[in-house]
Amino acid sequence: MTESKRRKPPLVADKRYPSGARKKASPKRSAKPAGKKSVARKTSTRKTGRKTVRKRSGGGGGRGKGGIFRRLLRWITRLVWGLTWRVGAIAGLLIALAVGVVYTSLPDVDALLDGRARGSVTLLDRDGKVFAWRGDQFGGVITADTVSPHLRNAVVATEDKRFYRHFGVSPRGVASAVRINLSEGRGPLSGHGGSTITQQTAKLLCLGVPYVPGEWESEAAYEADCRQGSLWRKAKEAIYAIAMEVKYSKDEVLTVYLNRAFLGAGARGFEAASQRYFGKSAAEVNPAEAAMLAGLLVAPTRYAPTNNLQRSQDRARLVVGLMEDQGYLTSAQAATARNNPAQLSEAAAARAGGYFADWVMASGPEFFTRNTTEDVVIRTTLDQRLQRSAEEALKYIFQEKVREGSKAQAAIVVMSADGAVRAMVGGRKTRVSGAFNRATQALRQTGSSFKPFVYATALELGYSPLDTVMDEPYCVDIPGSGQWCPKNYTNKFYGRVTLADALKNSLNIPAVKVAEISGLDNVRTVASEFGIESDLAQGPALALGASESTLIEMTGAYAGILNGGSSVEPYGLTELKLLGDDTPVMVTTTGIGERVIREDAARQLTWMMERVVSEGTGQRAKLPGWQVAGKTGTTQAARDAWFIGFTADYVAGVWMGYDDNTPLSGVTGGGLPAEIWKETMLRVTDGMTPSPLPMLAPEPPVRTAQPNNTRRRRQGGGGFAQAVDNLLKDIFGGN
Repeated sequence: MTESKRRKPPLVADKRYPSGARKKASPKRSAKPAGKKSVARKTSTRKTGRKTVRKRSGGGGGRGKGGIFRRLLRWITRLVWGLTWRVGAIAGLLIALAVGVVYTSLPDVDALLDGRARGSVTLLDRDGKVFAWRGDQFGGVITADTVSPHLRNAVVATEDKRFYRHFGVSPRGVASAVRINLSEGRGPLSGHGGSTITQQTAKLLCLGVPYVPGEWESEAAYEADCRQGSLWRKAKEAIYAIAMEVKYSKDEVLTVYLNRAFLGAGARGFEAASQRYFGKSAAEVNPAEAAMLAGLLVAPTRYAPTNNLQRSQDRARLVVGLMEDQGYLTSAQAATARNNPAQLSEAAAARAGGYFADWVMASGPEFFTRNTTEDVVIRTTLDQRLQRSAEEALKYIFQEKVREGSKAQAAIVVMSADGAVRAMVGGRKTRVSGAFNRATQALRQTGSSFKPFVYATALELGYSPLDTVMDEPYCVDIPGSGQWCPKNYTNKFYGRVTLADALKNSLNIPAVKVAEISGLDNVRTVASEFGIESDLAQGPALALGASESTLIEMTGAYAGILNGGSSVEPYGLTELKLLGDDTPVMVTTTGIGERVIREDAARQLTWMMERVVSEGTGQRAKLPGWQVAGKTGTTQAARDAWFIGFTADYVAGVWMGYDDNTPLSGVTGGGLPAEIWKETMLRVTDGMTPSPLPMLAPEPPVRTAQPNNTRRRRQGGGGFAQAVDNLLKDIFGGN
């Protein structure tokens, strides 16, 4: 038993011997008697055998070369290892020193949450609902604990699935990114970066370098420098990331990231993005919405749902798949998210408020709008139902009644009688931001839409709508220009007509005569006090709308007629607050100013303008069941066409023309502009109870108006009445 046990270990080595040697040795061992000497001899034989085996395995003279090679290899290995661990130790010390230096410079985590250099503006409609944003929006601080778990999981699954396991840098992720970049034919650092969430946060913080306006060409240049991807920059980014991991907890790092990330459409941080795209807090988003938000991180502008909703939804499906693969969603939850993709809120779908929002931002105080460094909330006069009405009406007319390919433009303004603007369309492309606004920026000749201010002046001076004037060939000598002979649009003359009929049929010669009778200076005074601030023509062509104005000015001036003769300042801002404050910085309650003409004169003018729609040139603007007053306007060569009118509740103005002043083909103010007005107001008044216009029919007797130097007036009349008093003093002296 003992002998067999001793022989088992050499069994492996025995295989190295030739088979013949084993056979010869075996009989000798079996022939010897047992005893101590035999045992000793056997032991000696085994020892000798082992030495022999070693000699044979060495290969004779080849043993020396192999040994030298092995010794050389061991020496090189020891040398490399010695250098490696020493260099590694030095590098480790340097990295530790660098991390320590960065660590000491890191502030408290609360100071890193909102790093915008400028503030933002949130715009609310008249009902207090958000409809637009301007500037970089910061919706408020969210944390990894308070944000929706679905959103937290979506971010980790998409950007850094080992976030809670690495030390700020992931060598495995970097190696994988380099491999992917090389396989796709790019440079090792081009494309996929392999950055962890901590490294991305370090980049968002610009490695602790603050933005100083005087040191950079712009904030965009500063941010571009922060995003550069050089090898040295990557190394500094890694150091900064490791220092952050030492200083802050994982959840604190994630909190900074969630609040700093840019997510398109001016949204900084996931709270702002959630409010902007879905109208809800980031704490309330469901898996589909969370996936869409997380999907924005790779390319915020490209995947922003306000730019391309379908593309954003497709990207969200990929994120849902990652969440499912990593166990954040069950199969049922993932299927629900795919079958019910996230949808935009009404405000986001409206593309940031369009022309109205631009106008409010341009007309509000600069230090609280265009150049604000605070987060501002502005409540406005916008009625989103009326805004949709105007947009739909314009779209309908151009689809149904304008030839395909036409480049004609149009603009619409709807306001209340006090000047509160309820809707605004500045062009055919309605969902835009920063575009040229034809409602507020385009100065165009007003044509016959200016005539109500001629007749307003006459009524203020005491003339009646039933007074008459001769419509006959008429010429005026204009100093420096020669003789000017106005003509009617029909090239006909109608003899003696009342002022009411002259306005109803938009006759030009009577309008020029009434302007001269009333005094051109007086007409200019009335028009400017009603809010037409543009330069007004000096000659008699003033009466025919030779001056230029904007649609919002003209609509506001008509609002002054509706409200009884007081001037109006169109306004869109009703309340301005700083975010988080309860006390408003600014409040606007009305745009009504001083009285321009007497109330009875304004009501008589409304009666005259009602006949324009019910019997005259504006009949296409009739609203079933409603009293409507208004005036058409067409300029020379039909370069501009207008219709401005009002019901008892709203004033609406429409302009149509080409941006390059090309004449319109077959279009007058009583045509397509009146139809756009009607389509708009049909939608505006839907569901409303008709109210009568505040108009006053004139009383006889009828008088004949003749050009002379006599001016008549009645009591009242505000600023214009004072102008008339001064004129009478100049003519007659004293009282």
